[in-house]
Amino acid sequence: MNEILAGIAAAASALGGSAAIIGAVTAAVRWLDRQSKQDCDIQNIKKENMMIVSALSACLDGLTQLGANHSVTDEKEKLDRYLLERAHSN
Repeated sequence: MNEILAGIAAAASALGGSAAIIGAVTAAVRWLDRQSKQDCDIQNIKKENMMIVSALSACLDGLTQLGANHSVTDEKEKLDRYLLERAHSN
């Protein structure tokens, strides 16, 4: 009888260990999926930001061509300088 109980206890212990391993693997897979989705989201945000910056640059350039000087010219130069620094910092 004691041998049967010991066998059942060993089987239950092995089953619990297996469940813990499966849980850890599942958590790791979920984490990797979230990381992959975040990487994709970051790439999309970068593309959107580039479109916004390009449109802003075009608007400032157009205002300069229409004769709006002073702060428009200053901000356009700041934006161009920033973009140049960012391009060479990566």
